[in-house]
Amino acid sequence: MSLHWTIDPQARLFHTVCEGNVEGHEVHAMLDAMLEARALGYRKLFDGTRGETRMSAMEITDIGVRMRNLHKGDVELGPLAVAIADDKYVLLGRVLGMLAAPRRPMRIFKTAKQAYRWLNSPAILASLPELQPMSAPQS
Repeated sequence: MSLHWTIDPQARLFHTVCEGNVEGHEVHAMLDAMLEARALGYRKLFDGTRGETRMSAMEITDIGVRMRNLHKGDVELGPLAVAIADDKYVLLGRVLGMLAAPRRPMRIFKTAKQAYRWLNSPAILASLPELQPMSAPQS
């Protein structure tokens, strides 16, 4: 599998890392895990800097629609930090636009370390009660 995630309930963090070719079924498995863990309100760090995909634009859009549908109702969404390489922005731009629409903090970064700093900033930590700081990513 090219998509790996960890869930830290104490830090309220859902951290995903892409390495290599990511397929649609992996993204759906990640979303299933997020729902099962009731982690929609957690901070989310999505590190796609080392990921690739051969998914079609339609497959990516379908995933974006599923993610957008998770935001319906009174669901409280946690902040989302996405780290992606510049050359992936065009490919993922539509999905990122869908994710930016809900009322929650979201930013896009070039490195996971930048994304981590933002998710661990005083403003983000203050927005989620009794939140523990998280450890910096190794890469």
